[in-house]
Amino acid sequence: MQPRQWWATLALTAIATVTTAAYASAAQGSYPNAPITMIVPFAAGSGTDAVARAVGQKLGERLQQPVIVDNRAGANAQIAAGLVAKAKPDGYTLFMTTNTSHSANPWLVKSLKYDPIKDFTPIARVGELPFALAVHPSVPADSVQTLIDYAKANPGKLSYATPNSTSLVASETLRFLSKTDIVGVPYKSSPQALTDLMGNQVQMYVVDLGSGWSMLKTDRVRTLAVTAAKGSKILPHVPPIGKTLPGFDITSWNGIFAPAGTPPEVVNKINGALQAVLADEAVQKQLEQIGFEVWPTKTPQEFAQYVSEQLAYWGRLVKQADIPAQ
Repeated sequence: MQPRQWWATLALTAIATVTTAAYASAAQGSYPNAPITMIVPFAAGSGTDAVARAVGQKLGERLQQPVIVDNRAGANAQIAAGLVAKAKPDGYTLFMTTNTSHSANPWLVKSLKYDPIKDFTPIARVGELPFALAVHPSVPADSVQTLIDYAKANPGKLSYATPNSTSLVASETLRFLSKTDIVGVPYKSSPQALTDLMGNQVQMYVVDLGSGWSMLKTDRVRTLAVTAAKGSKILPHVPPIGKTLPGFDITSWNGIFAPAGTPPEVVNKINGALQAVLADEAVQKQLEQIGFEVWPTKTPQEFAQYVSEQLAYWGRLVKQADIPAQ
């Protein structure tokens, strides 16, 4: 190649590089300029779905682009997590998920198809979805202690629903700490489990307030306790299980992730919009009405640290209750 041709090629390459960089910068600066998909790993009607729809609507208003909720239920959040992990990291695919995919599955699933840390970019914790221990009214128990007494007097008679990892780990931890013989029954969704609890096909269910809140306020089920050691501001008069079984402390958090490699500028813009949405008293009140407690992290870095801590904590819970990986 002649010197003049070499310099011409170099100049064209430089122009192309600068143009590409400028385009990428402009694309990030104008983000978003298309609808955003928020994938939810549970079925419509679940607590996480309700939170995603409430937050997604307001987030879309802030970002001036619609946020479309896409329910990809199945395999205990593995299907949805796998889709997000492989999605283009451009900010147009978000993941509203829970501790199921990022705290519990790594310990409960033998061959997990995604890495909860390496495959995702944490954006923000949204808050906590409290869980409550509910029983069918036919069960002669009005407290955790009387439930334990009844279970010990009737080994194998009580069954509990497990439509998600939080329900499973909480129920198995209850069984382990109380030294009772209760039987787990797997379900595909929270609404299905709640229906069978009301029909007495199962007698116990550690249910999230997002899907069970309206039913917990009726006489069709009996609420005995909440799973968080600190109690719940949504159910202030309901005692924590830890009051009867010291050391029992299980909560379900909700948070938003993007695929790994999403540009920091995009992550920060989404986080900033989320902070504004979650600080809105009207949004907080709306979420409280479905049993959700708003408790956001301030920065993506803070959320990343929280996710790592929760992953380790749930590992200890699973090992303590001797729950085998499937």
